[in-house]
Amino acid sequence: MKAILFSLAMLGSNFLTLISDRVPELKVEALCQATTADDKKMGLSEAQSFSDCIRDETDAQQQLRPLWQATATSVRDRCEGEAIAGDSQSYVDLLTCIQMAGLVSAPTAAPNLRGASKNRNKK
Repeated sequence: MKAILFSLAMLGSNFLTLISDRVPELKVEALCQATTADDKKMGLSEAQSFSDCIRDETDAQQQLRPLWQATATSVRDRCEGEAIAGDSQSYVDLLTCIQMAGLVSAPTAAPNLRGASKNRNKK
């Protein structure tokens, strides 16, 4: 009996881990409808169509998949909160936030600057 309960507990914990490690399911249709309507109202000559918006969101979702598990949970939570703020949900916003967080957390090595030092030519 204990073995069965332990097995069920392990199965449940694995299931919860798998759910939390998946890219969240966002409803981007409302965002794309609003974007298309706004572009038309503004009279943009190259307004984004609904299908182009959906394609961009789908592309962003695909790009998120390999990044999601490699991203710290705190960054994922913060970026997801930003991506679903207000009435719209956007994979493009989520992807951009995670990419920007990665740039901030992984600074490049400082170049060997010599500047205007008096000793710069003494090597």
